[in-house]
Amino acid sequence: MLKIKRVPTVVSNYQKDEAADESVGCGRNCLGACCINGARLPLYACKNLEKTGAGEKLVLSHEAKEPPVAFLESLVLGEWEDRFQRGLFRYDVTACETKVIPGKYGFVAQLNEGRHLKKRPTEFRVDKVLQSFDGNKFNFTKVGQEELLFQFEAGEDGEVQFFPCMPIDPENSPSVVAINVSPIEYGHVLLIPRVLDCLPQRIDHKSLLLALHMAAEAANPYFRLGYNSLGAFATINHLHFQAYYLAMPFPLEKAPSKKMITTVKSVKISELPSYPVRSLLFEGGNSMKDLSDTVSDACVCLQNNNIPFNILISDCGRQIFLMPQCYAEKQALGEVSPEVLETQVNPAVWEISGHMVLKRKKDYEGASEENAWRLLAEASLSEERFKEVNDLIFEAIGCSNQEEEPEGTIVHQQNPSGSVNQKSNRTHGGPITNGTASECLVLQ
Repeated sequence: MLKIKRVPTVVSNYQKDEAADESVGCGRNCLGACCINGARLPLYACKNLEKTGAGEKLVLSHEAKEPPVAFLESLVLGEWEDRFQRGLFRYDVTACETKVIPGKYGFVAQLNEGRHLKKRPTEFRVDKVLQSFDGNKFNFTKVGQEELLFQFEAGEDGEVQFFPCMPIDPENSPSVVAINVSPIEYGHVLLIPRVLDCLPQRIDHKSLLLALHMAAEAANPYFRLGYNSLGAFATINHLHFQAYYLAMPFPLEKAPSKKMITTVKSVKISELPSYPVRSLLFEGGNSMKDLSDTVSDACVCLQNNNIPFNILISDCGRQIFLMPQCYAEKQALGEVSPEVLETQVNPAVWEISGHMVLKRKKDYEGASEENAWRLLAEASLSEERFKEVNDLIFEAIGCSNQEEEPEGTIVHQQNPSGSVNQKSNRTHGGPITNGTASECLVLQ
C-alpha cells in the first residue's frame, strides 16, 4: 500500500522554512522582481458575465459559441496533468484511497496517512481574521513560474479570448491559476487574484466576482471553488481560492435548505437546518454581480467582526455557501472533544462541504456518517450565536427585516446528479463561545 505523506501548508515546491538560507540569491524563476521580466504565460479572458443573470441566462450564454480552448478540460485539467507528468507534485494524489461513507448524505472520506508527520505552524495569528500581508512569510510571488498554469481575467465583452503566450505585466498585476503541489484531489489548483498586488487573505468584491467567473467558465457542477478565511484554516496570508474537480455531489450541496429572505436584487438567502455546520446559501440575483456583491458584503461584515468563515462556490457559480465557524476558537479554549482532536483534522471548506480528508488509517476504516457529523458539529456556531451572526449579515446587506417562509418549509436541494434528498430531522451544534481566543498557533 502506497503511503502518502503530506504537509498541507506546502502549496509550492519553493515554500521553505524561515530559517532557510536565501543569501545565495533566487534561482527559482519566481514571480518576484528578480525574475518577472520577460515572463510569459497563457492568458484566458472569459466572457464578461457581470450583466448576465445568475440563473438560466447563464446556461444559454455558454451555449452561444464554442470557446477557442476548452477551459476545464484543456487549461485546468490538461495543464494540471502536464505538471503531474513533469513531476512537480509532492505525491500522486490519485493513489489516495477514497470512498463514499454510507448514509443519508454520502460524506466522502479520503485517507491521507502521514499527513500529520511533518507539522509546521501557520505563519500568522489564528484569532484574527484580518491581518496585514507580510512579504517575509511565504507568499505566491515566491512560487516557481513552472507551477503557474495560465492568467485568468474577465474580458471586456461576451466573447472568450485566448492568448497562448502573453507577457506577464508587473504594472497591471494579473490573476493567475497555479497548481497546489500538495493536492487533495485531481486538478487541485489555486486562483490567486492580482497576484503581484500581494493582497492579504480577505474577501473583496472584485476577487469574489472573479472566482464566480471561473466557476461559470468551467461550466461543470463538479468543479468547485473554495475559500478559507484566516481563523478558518487558511494556511497562507496571501489572497487565494482553491478549486478542484470531484465527480460526485458534496453533502453540503445535497442538504435541504429553508428560505430566510430575498433581497431587493432577487438574491435568495436560505439556511441549512439539517446540516452539522450551520450555514447560509446564497443563490439567484438579477445578475452574477448582484449575487457576488451580496455575498461579498456578508463576508466583509464577518471579517470586520472577526468571525472566521469558509465559502463554497457551487453549481457553476449559481450557488454560494457561507459557513461561519468557530473550531479554532474552541480548540484554543479547550472546548473541542478529545476524540475529535485526536483525528488531527482541521475542518476547512472541503471538510465542511463533506469531503473528509483523514490522516489516520483507523479513522478511515472506521469512517461513518455519525463520526463525520460529530467532527463537523464542533465547527458549527451555536444556534444562538448563528442567529446573532445572521442579524449582523442581514443588516450589512440591507435586509434586516426577515421575510421568513412558514415554519418548517424545506426546499429540497438539487444535487449535480439531479437527485433530491429527503428532509433530515437531525440537529446539531456546538456550545455558545462568546470568548475571544488568545493568540495561538494551530498546527496544520
